[in-house]
Amino acid sequence: MKDKSMKQQSTQALHKLLILSLAMGTIISTARAAEPQKPTAVDAQAAKPTLASGIDLQYIDPSVRAQDDFFAHVSGKWLASTPIPADKSSWGSFAKLRDDTLPQLRTIIENAAQDRNAAADSETRKIGDLYASFMDEQKLNALGIAPIQPLLDQIDAIKNKKELPSLIARLNKLGIDAPYNFGVHQDARDPTRYVVDINQSGLGLPDRDYYLKTDDAKLVAARAKYQEFIQTLMSMSGDKAAAESAAQIVALETALAKVQWTKVENRDPVKSYNKLDFAKLSALAPHYDWSRYLIDADIKNRVDYVIVSQPSYLQGFDAVFAQQSLDVWKKYFHAHVISHYANLLSAPYVDANFAFKGTALRGVPQNEPRWKRGVTLIERSIGEALGKVYVAQYFPPERKAHMEKLVQNLLIAYRQSIDTLDWMGPETKKEAQIKLAKFRPKIGYPSKWKDYSSVKISKDDLIGNVDRAHLYDYNREINKLGKPIDREEWGMTPQTVNAYYNPELNEIVFPAAILQPPFFDANADDAVNYGGIGGVIGHEISHGFDDQGSQYDGDGRLRDWWTKEDHVKFASKTAMLVKQYDAFSPLPGYYVNGALTLGENIADNSGLAIAAKAYRLSLAGKPAPVIDGLTGEQRLYMGWTQVWRAKARDAQTIVQLKTDPHSPAQYRANGSLSNQPDFYSSFGVKEGDKMYLAPDQRVIIW
Repeated sequence: MKDKSMKQQSTQALHKLLILSLAMGTIISTARAAEPQKPTAVDAQAAKPTLASGIDLQYIDPSVRAQDDFFAHVSGKWLASTPIPADKSSWGSFAKLRDDTLPQLRTIIENAAQDRNAAADSETRKIGDLYASFMDEQKLNALGIAPIQPLLDQIDAIKNKKELPSLIARLNKLGIDAPYNFGVHQDARDPTRYVVDINQSGLGLPDRDYYLKTDDAKLVAARAKYQEFIQTLMSMSGDKAAAESAAQIVALETALAKVQWTKVENRDPVKSYNKLDFAKLSALAPHYDWSRYLIDADIKNRVDYVIVSQPSYLQGFDAVFAQQSLDVWKKYFHAHVISHYANLLSAPYVDANFAFKGTALRGVPQNEPRWKRGVTLIERSIGEALGKVYVAQYFPPERKAHMEKLVQNLLIAYRQSIDTLDWMGPETKKEAQIKLAKFRPKIGYPSKWKDYSSVKISKDDLIGNVDRAHLYDYNREINKLGKPIDREEWGMTPQTVNAYYNPELNEIVFPAAILQPPFFDANADDAVNYGGIGGVIGHEISHGFDDQGSQYDGDGRLRDWWTKEDHVKFASKTAMLVKQYDAFSPLPGYYVNGALTLGENIADNSGLAIAAKAYRLSLAGKPAPVIDGLTGEQRLYMGWTQVWRAKARDAQTIVQLKTDPHSPAQYRANGSLSNQPDFYSSFGVKEGDKMYLAPDQRVIIW
């Protein structure tokens, strides 16, 4: 889904991009679902009173023909009249719902802070004290850089490169960016056990292109602004040669960028699965003391092998490690430590941090109010403690029950569709049905919550609080090694406006916060809900059968269960989809990367197609009502388009095009619609209309 840039999120949700999400990001049963003999759709329309259409009619722009630009037709007045808030890089359905949720979370947090009866070690007290430690701006201003000075002093005290692996181990534990990081997740070849995965990292800019492309003026300018930012941080921390240090740091990161894999290369789960025992790890990067790192990272005695996602990167890192002087490495780590904590320090650091990461990089003119940043900090630190209260207050049981009906109908629609696919032969279809039967939906909130009792939170120690929360996450992940797979765990908090599919667990997850308008409207006729949350559900299920997820079987094992012929047929369809999206240009000179966004584009097109089928199933043969002069299918397609209502600043659009596997909002709407045959009949789209694609150019996957 969205907000993949949140580097301080719990490591469990970001291991290896194995979670395939929806945005621009309660376990129903512990048993796997069995395929019914005769699938029967749940009649979600039964016994309902007359309901609203759920369509935001006030935003429709009649001056734009639906047949030429459906996105602008449905939301044109909103696009013309709604400014992007000063503290946002983009604005739309996802961002607004997130912003609407924040005051609810703030109330919970402030009530916790004022609860004088809360026990000293209770989650209520921890929520309140963590918030108080962040909101005490006067104290933080007085402290300046002092809270992180001990870590900076440790870096300064390093006498030779042999000590750097120990430093990187500590930085990994604290969630501070280093040349590589690691995650704990299921072994893709043996999904019954946990494994350590080492990944490339270490860049302060969003992507390698920001360092390497010299023919793009905007990226060149961003690189210059980044060097200025690093110079500012180094100068503020006492470096008398800050300009020289900043140039050296950017040069070091450029060297790392040159040997990193591209975003497209990293999408290949087979290519990025490289099992190495510790001896071979040392052979891959002989100048680096992996044994010291593995011991200090508490990994060595827990596993006897690791998965290296990008072997050639580790070889390249080894060369950079050997070439760069200890002095430059120390400057590099200095800068990354300060950058990591900058938003938690005194005002000059906060302002410098936002001036680059917010304004220069994403075009945002104004920082968020401090209380919003405080809420986000709690979510990233002890998020499920906050989520537990959020669910109790804002997620009624009937919303979950309604979602269960929608999910069942979507699964039935997929089950029926598999048998009619023109790109799957009988052998692959049989395997696909087995995988679908093992899909596990999780709705609203986890069946068991994280235990934060070991996390010490102090009202007057913000940096210590954040560090202890990171160490809790780190130790929680490390302690999974050697233990059975925890299938009850969630990769997102309930208050997250997002959804995801995890191929290793073969699960689809829908947090409580996304189950609100415009995605799901309990007061609206279900056509708009199938177009909204139904499309979301269909999107996530389809990830199990896209170019990445299809490489995992129903048990989460990385295994090729397709025939060669089916691979060829599917590749032919997806090649057409890549070509379609490659042609989309949200800004002059910038285009969507059809290969990078392929998985999400498959999911959007597939999710919408399946949502339409599931809606028809829900009608159980009854005619759909006409509401607000719109047919059921018209409302479904308009509901889909409302979900993607959004606009973004130019700088943010560039970041998205370079780093995000999701296409910009207008193409998620229009790109998918142009491939749906029933959209043509619903809105009378004909040859010559801008939304028109010739039948042989439409990519129909489901």
